[in-house]
Amino acid sequence: MSKSLEEVNQSVATSGNKTGFRKVLAFLGPAYLISVGYMDPGNWATDIAGGSQFGYTLVWVLLMSNLMALLLQSLSARLGIVTQRDLAQASRETYSPFINYILYFLAEIAIAACDLAEVLGMAIGINLLTGLPLIYGVLITVLDTFLLLFLINKGIRKMEAFIIALVMIIALSFVVELFFAQPEMGSVMKGLIPTLPNETALYIAIGIIGATVMPHNLYLHSSLVQTRKFDRSNEGIKQALKYNFIDSTIALNLAFFVNAAILILAAATFYKNGLFQVAEIQDAYKLLAPILGNKWAPILFAVALIAAGQSSTITGTLAGQIIMEGYLNLRIQPWVRRIITRIIAIVPALIVILIYGESVTGKMLIFSQVILSLQLGFAIIPLIHFVSDKSKMKGFHISKFLQFLSWIIALIIVSLNAKLVFDEIKGWLETSNNPIVLWATVVPLAFAFLVLLLYIIFKPIVANVKNKIHNHLPHNINLNFEQSESYRKKKIAISIDFSGADERAINSAFELGGKEAHYTLIHVVETVGAMIYGIHTDDHETSIDEKLLLDYQEMLAAKGFNVAVQLGFGKPNKAISKIVNEGDFDILVMGTHGHTGIKDLLFGTTVDQVRHRITIPLFLVKN
Repeated sequence: MSKSLEEVNQSVATSGNKTGFRKVLAFLGPAYLISVGYMDPGNWATDIAGGSQFGYTLVWVLLMSNLMALLLQSLSARLGIVTQRDLAQASRETYSPFINYILYFLAEIAIAACDLAEVLGMAIGINLLTGLPLIYGVLITVLDTFLLLFLINKGIRKMEAFIIALVMIIALSFVVELFFAQPEMGSVMKGLIPTLPNETALYIAIGIIGATVMPHNLYLHSSLVQTRKFDRSNEGIKQALKYNFIDSTIALNLAFFVNAAILILAAATFYKNGLFQVAEIQDAYKLLAPILGNKWAPILFAVALIAAGQSSTITGTLAGQIIMEGYLNLRIQPWVRRIITRIIAIVPALIVILIYGESVTGKMLIFSQVILSLQLGFAIIPLIHFVSDKSKMKGFHISKFLQFLSWIIALIIVSLNAKLVFDEIKGWLETSNNPIVLWATVVPLAFAFLVLLLYIIFKPIVANVKNKIHNHLPHNINLNFEQSESYRKKKIAISIDFSGADERAINSAFELGGKEAHYTLIHVVETVGAMIYGIHTDDHETSIDEKLLLDYQEMLAAKGFNVAVQLGFGKPNKAISKIVNEGDFDILVMGTHGHTGIKDLLFGTTVDQVRHRITIPLFLVKN
């Protein structure tokens, strides 16, 4: 499997003569690229809408979202550091191609929704500062893909420095803005108490969660942490986890400050003056000067908006590259991928602006954030599964407490999204002139997504149960056989599948050959990756199967038998036959499961198919 963001993978050294603060500094950077996604123009729209309509009431949503983000981003970083896989790659190794195509499609929708927000935000900022029509501003945003190409060719550290500079511009702009606005700190503190005044507040709250905990950031973070080259020992991995958590804490708290500042600014200016419906960024810009009585306030606002849009577009297009390469294992020229990502975002923006005008951009921004929130479950749930897996995480899995906390967060997000979807569909059905069409299209689609969500929740659990059954088998084989005196063939292949049939098959083979024969244990990896990539497969189940096979070999060798092992990949009937026909064997021994009738339909008839394909005798042992 190719490395995630191969052009910058392990390009930053963290060892050598680096000690103390310099050591920490070497790890700092990836989370800042993540943090810009938490302060992008989509956040601005939801924060302004929340502050202008409900004052300081929704500050608690920002705090809750930030804590969720910190935990989830630390899980994403853990996955990348320990497994050297990004979230998309780990998903491809776990789920079937069909499921992965759906997850990829949903991730691309999230990227497009996110990029739509960045494109609109940057175009609005250009429009506010220069007066250039919004549609031209949207077209200009294509150029930043070339800036990204330039930066990444200069190295990931140069890109991180550029992004950090933009983040500092945003933060300093809002420090000055808050100084102008003079918010009521008592009311801000009251806003930390959870309340939801009405259904509209719920819609805005979900938008804030979608704008804060962003699905593409989970993919991005698991890849960016792999840009650091460090000692892969247990101590080295522990150190990398610690320093990356520090990186995430600093960067995401900065993002929380920016988001809180935008909402507080809206509350202190618009809500305080009875302007409850300021949802458009352009309106906020125009109203800041007369309300605050300072000409610099709107200028700083526009500059920060451009910085937010520019920095977010860079990370959004990187996430698009990671998702495509991870889910599809498809590498195209990075600049082509980034142009495609930008076009996907620009086209809907241009269409909406041309049809409805510039007045609906705020609604588009908020809607884009709700789409992100709806996609969150399909990124969060696999992530929690992966970092909870002891085998996949090589002992660095998260604790039971963190698992519980992570699932609570996932439950909160999925529950809020389910309520939003239910309410929206209910509203459409009640107001539609032709509800039958909705019942035939939208309702089945919503149900299909529910089924998909349940599948990605339970599939890894079922797989783990199977692995646990497999893991104890080599140690439970009871060797009890009598050697046949008359048999002379001494090169024996034994097909094993880590089931109860193995014991009978191995004992029967040893009866045939005794301790003088040469034995080869054959096991076939049947994962999706094995069927596609064959011998080049490098997934979790392959690693487990290989370890179990070596456990068999070690145990049998300790008892005095000459045993070799060989892994096959793909369909068992084809893989076993290929290994046997290409090898120098006298006989193949296979155990059967005793299936008949309907069970053959359910479990397959590998034995029959192998029997017709091989050119040597087949010895069947019925279990």
